[in-house]
Amino acid sequence: MEDTVSSVAGNARADHHDVVIVGSGINGAILAKALGAHHKRVLVLEAGTNEASTTDGYRDAVRAFHSAPVKTLNSAYRRNPNAPYPDVGDLAAGPHGAPGYFVQRGPRPYASDYARVQGGASMYWLGTCLRMPPEDFRTRTLFGQGLDWPIGYDELVPYYARAEREMGVSANAGEQAYGGMWFPEDYAYPMYRIPPSHLDRVMARQLNGKALSLGGQEYTLQVRSMPQARNSVPNPAYDGGRGYRPVGAAGDPEHGLRCVGSASCMPICPSQAKYTALKTLDTADLSRTTVLTRAVVSELLVDPASGRISGVKYQRYQDSGSPEHTTHLVTADIVVLAAHAIENAKVLLASGIESSSGLVGKNLMDHPTLITRALAADPVGAFRGPGVTSGIEVFRTGPARANRAGYRVEIGNWGWAWSSGAPAGHLAPLMDELGLFGRDLRARLARDLPRQFQLQFMLDQMPSESNRVTIDPAHRDQMGNFRPVIHYDVDDYVRAGMSEARELARWIFDAVGAEDHSEVNSALPTHVRHGAEEFTYFGAGHGAGTHIMGTSKHNSVVDDRQRSWDHPNLFIVGCGSMPTMGAANPTLTMAAMAYRTADEIIRSL
Repeated sequence: MEDTVSSVAGNARADHHDVVIVGSGINGAILAKALGAHHKRVLVLEAGTNEASTTDGYRDAVRAFHSAPVKTLNSAYRRNPNAPYPDVGDLAAGPHGAPGYFVQRGPRPYASDYARVQGGASMYWLGTCLRMPPEDFRTRTLFGQGLDWPIGYDELVPYYARAEREMGVSANAGEQAYGGMWFPEDYAYPMYRIPPSHLDRVMARQLNGKALSLGGQEYTLQVRSMPQARNSVPNPAYDGGRGYRPVGAAGDPEHGLRCVGSASCMPICPSQAKYTALKTLDTADLSRTTVLTRAVVSELLVDPASGRISGVKYQRYQDSGSPEHTTHLVTADIVVLAAHAIENAKVLLASGIESSSGLVGKNLMDHPTLITRALAADPVGAFRGPGVTSGIEVFRTGPARANRAGYRVEIGNWGWAWSSGAPAGHLAPLMDELGLFGRDLRARLARDLPRQFQLQFMLDQMPSESNRVTIDPAHRDQMGNFRPVIHYDVDDYVRAGMSEARELARWIFDAVGAEDHSEVNSALPTHVRHGAEEFTYFGAGHGAGTHIMGTSKHNSVVDDRQRSWDHPNLFIVGCGSMPTMGAANPTLTMAAMAYRTADEIIRSL
């Protein structure tokens, strides 16, 4: 995609657009494509570069991942001091800000990262596309926890379908109709589900139909396949029998039409069978849509008389290593903040926009993740295919959520990769602690690695105003823009969920005959306690809650269409608008909300 802007010097209207969108991730891409299809003049401003948006650039990113000594979520993409973002290796930066992008001032670090590149977090996400069950929208009413949404599952059903089409979701509708979720009669996903892994089949044989009691509630276990935005086999029953044509690689549409099991979905799918926002931008009408990269939005200008956003100020740089830049101003009938929840809040605060409710930046959420690991009695096919293809979903819903966080159980196909950096991370302890070398070392690796598996428990975190994003003039990046200051902790509600999840993990490992090797690292800043138990949590990369939607300007930042209560031509979109997330990965719900917002913007224009 061209790294140019369509403005013409000297023409006062050239810098005016129907819509200016800040951010080119899934939200920005969906909105740009939807608005462009209705002949709106759209400018997308992306702070990062577009190096991976071409075939050759994407291959370079794959090579960067292959050669990276440490395989983090951002290891496929070059660091960019002009559009910095957090990395899992530097998330523990203290109150003085060094060494990471976040300035962590809370009792615990906010342990999730993201990327500022064209395509946003979709460039390294896993691809999980779960819907939120109806009760997730009414947790305050049902369980006395969190906040109720101003909309419910029923309102999002048609938008879920649009999002599933755009992202080419692979799943079986009958298997996903649980927890109160319903589908229109004869609904089919675009593609058949990704086949269960060998580990999935082993777990299903051992667990399906088994009953257990936890926290005074009875459960019956079932291993379900996980909906995901990854090309499998198109379903001929989709769209009333019209079928579905998968979208291939961006810039190379004849490739990437099937998942080939490369086992590096996070951070990068070499074949591009996994959906990224590049695919949406690649299929958009570019005759009226311009994507401008290396354009860092620093401020929104507000007309004090009307409250409308009168301009968007951005800094344009050419060299990521140099702070040299030019400053520009564009105007639009509608302005959309479509960046990460933390970046949206940062821009609003930098612009002096705090909303009537005073909730901008507050209620920061994630899915704190507890990881347990084990060695199966026999090989389970570790380190093959997508990272997760199935899970146990029954603990996401039910009355126990009044007392502990809901959670979902991911069955991890990549051995102990997340918890210990395996397979490479499994090597050093065998050498250093057990003194294994040569033939003995190879034999031990051959014995252990194929038997490794993880259970990853993603916990529902409820909104809390004490978990928040702020800014501080003392902490700025290379170009003088604010770095996010984070105040964060995990409360007893989440910790109670961790405690039950750990008990469940022990039960499952025993039921399948696996040897528990879970560890707690008390030296990590994400170490927490609940009663006599200790845990170490990980971030899931699911930032949310910093500009929540609600029923009035007094209890929220945006309305149910993600329009700012205080600024009528400003929409603030994404997971930041979500009052709660439940335990479901939020991307599909975020995308459904984007389509609902697109319809509202089209009506407004």
